[in-house]
Amino acid sequence: MPNDLVLYIVSFLFGTVFGSFLNVCIYRLPREESIAFPPSHCTACGYKIKFYNNIPILSYLLLGGKCADCKSGISPVYPFIEILSGLLLLLTVYTFGFTIKTLFYALFIYALLVISFIDLEHMIIPNIISLPGIIVGLVFNAIITDWQYSRELIGSADMSLGSFFGLLSEVPLFDSVFGAVLGGGVLLTIAFLYEVIRKREGMGMGDVKLLAMIGAFVGVQGVVFVIFLSSILGTAVGISVILYKRGDLKYALPFGPFLSVASVIYIFTGGFSLKL
Repeated sequence: MPNDLVLYIVSFLFGTVFGSFLNVCIYRLPREESIAFPPSHCTACGYKIKFYNNIPILSYLLLGGKCADCKSGISPVYPFIEILSGLLLLLTVYTFGFTIKTLFYALFIYALLVISFIDLEHMIIPNIISLPGIIVGLVFNAIITDWQYSRELIGSADMSLGSFFGLLSEVPLFDSVFGAVLGGGVLLTIAFLYEVIRKREGMGMGDVKLLAMIGAFVGVQGVVFVIFLSSILGTAVGISVILYKRGDLKYALPFGPFLSVASVIYIFTGGFSLKL
């Protein structure tokens, strides 16, 4: 068996294990419960799940999607997230190899996954993920910055707009800082204008912090792409929901999942060669 195939299989399996932990985060974080204690248990009867009944995907299939003790149904969302986590880690390893980018992008993607499912169910984006995520994005880009080359660029740069964008494209940390500022600033401005015009809140601060986190990871070009694509996706889904609801405009859609999907697409495609 080729070494690459072994790596991909291991990546998928390891990703499903992470997915099991993400399920815990998705359930407990919005309820302000500890993600470490108590150990995994049935949410219906409190039964402490044995280790052999907690194997990602396989245990769900063997138990027929039911608790081993009280036989109450277990949501199929749990194995879905485990499978999705495995596939996302496999794709990350396939795209970036066994590198520092894989580690940080995997953390970023998993954070987006947790945020998306929490936002879908509870219409909130936990600060405990987005705010530290901004710092992690800045640290990641600081690590991959070639500081000797960057000092030479900064020393030869002038005050022109071209030099500014040149520094953004060549110095990852600069790109990360301005990406976070742009991401958070754009949504903050939109939210402010919407509230002034419509006299009611249209976008929560959670989305603002999320896009700042996204900008910290993907930079200015990435955050522009994410705003553009997420707006298209949100509009398309929003129109579909309105048609399904027969013109009911009161149904609110969380924007976090659209930002997250657009971010993942950017990571794996480079934004379809989007150029500033």
